[in-house]
Amino acid sequence: MYVEKERGNYMDQTYMKEQPVLKLILSMALPMVLSMMVSSLYNIVDSFFIARISEDAMTALSLVYPVQNLVNAVMIGFGIGINAVISFYLGAQDKEMADRAATQGMLLGTIHGIGFMILGIAVMRPFLQMFTGNAQIVDYGVRYSRIAFLFATALSWQLVFEKTFQAVGRMVESMTCMMSGAVINIILDPIFIFALGMGVKGAALATGIGQAAAALLYLILYIANPLPVKYRKKYLKVDLRLWKKLYVIGIPASLNLALPSLLISVLNVILTGYGEVYVFVLGVYYKLQTFLYLPANGIVQGMRPLLGYNYGAGEHKRVHKIFRDGLILVLVMMTVGTVICLAVPGQLMGLFTANPVTMQAGSVALRVISLGFIASSVSVICSGALEGLGKGVHSLIISLCRYVVVIIPAAFIVSRFMGAVGVWHAFWITEAVTAVISYMVYRKGVKG
Repeated sequence: MYVEKERGNYMDQTYMKEQPVLKLILSMALPMVLSMMVSSLYNIVDSFFIARISEDAMTALSLVYPVQNLVNAVMIGFGIGINAVISFYLGAQDKEMADRAATQGMLLGTIHGIGFMILGIAVMRPFLQMFTGNAQIVDYGVRYSRIAFLFATALSWQLVFEKTFQAVGRMVESMTCMMSGAVINIILDPIFIFALGMGVKGAALATGIGQAAAALLYLILYIANPLPVKYRKKYLKVDLRLWKKLYVIGIPASLNLALPSLLISVLNVILTGYGEVYVFVLGVYYKLQTFLYLPANGIVQGMRPLLGYNYGAGEHKRVHKIFRDGLILVLVMMTVGTVICLAVPGQLMGLFTANPVTMQAGSVALRVISLGFIASSVSVICSGALEGLGKGVHSLIISLCRYVVVIIPAAFIVSRFMGAVGVWHAFWITEAVTAVISYMVYRKGVKG
């Protein structure tokens, strides 16, 4: 039994393989779901305020989003690698290697943050000019991104802490830090954007301060209430063997999360041919869908350490039950999301625009795209479960089907016959096809 004494309290990691599965998933996932819902609210509130500046400002952020998402994807994906490796070593009762993995993860996370800060600032103007000749949109995008990417290192630290806390089951503290950053962001947005007259720069600064505040709170909690794993100076020396383990899981996970950026950029190219209004609608959809997929990701985040721990401990029956119960929970979420999008799409679009033409185009998009939400539950859970089991390549196969192999050809072909609406139909077609592929890949990955 792995038991560690910390300031008079015993932290017994074996609860991950002893508690009833559904109760355990809920206890691990609910804090993450709540924090993800607050993060989703931040995304919508942030976009709500930016849309009040002008539709050009919102369109600019829709074009910046793929690059931001790419940076976030690499950092979160690497964090998933940290989470899986730490969970596995804890399950295998090897605390020293868990400490090494945490320390090397923080080292690499810092390197990633500095690198993306420099790269993100450098590429934004030429990137934006690839998609629009509107000088105002380019100017909005450059002003926003220059400030946002200055905080890339703070974001990286936040995410390394986040995945380490989650790996040891400290979900409530992780929720507290994530929610604190989002709430600070929401409060600062109107102050910086309107009261101080900073416009899109204010939105970027509010985001960065929220990320830095969350990272600082994680550090305070780490010092005040130490984790079962430690960041240790003696383990800072480069460990290529551990780097390989972290990247074997982290790179496919990063690609999984980065593929939506590629997809959005390709879809923006297709939709631009039918009018910038559809680029705006796609940007709004991706903001709204975070309210559904981020909470679903909260379930996945709660599952990952449970899967990694039980897999490392050889508890394969519990691995299958964790998968099944997680799938049921996500199916319920997606059903609710489908009903909402079918019932009140106009009201949802009305949060971002008062233009009746844009609202009508957006309502059609939400109704059509939402037809694939329920089927997407299978892909979401299969991909997340495979990451938790250290099967990063299998998870990547699912994401490639979902974001490249099926949807891009479908969007191109169907739009030739139906116009911009054909792009929306490509979403549900892809989810239906990928759900079947995902389950087959999961079964093969688990047996392997």
